[in-house]
Amino acid sequence: MTIDNILLEKLEKLSMLKIEEGKREEVKAQIANILSFVENLNELDNQLANIPFPIVRSAQPFRDDEPKLNPEVIDVILTNAPKTEESFFVVPKIIE
Repeated sequence: MTIDNILLEKLEKLSMLKIEEGKREEVKAQIANILSFVENLNELDNQLANIPFPIVRSAQPFRDDEPKLNPEVIDVILTNAPKTEESFFVVPKIIE
């Protein structure tokens, strides 16, 4: 794939970058080098890529996810809020 000025302008627009005139040729060469490197990946033998590997059990067993209610912690947290109502933060409405 050749990198021409039209493609480079599209890449500039997509990336929201502006490439200086003096560096355009250098950037085109770098992009071409990157693309040729990525094209080398097509030559790799990936037959083993679809073989699932065994799941290793960790030493730490999972624990049940159980909610714990601690009213003291809730009160401490709510004292730092600028505005509260019952046990909730009051925030400005952003969607009409």
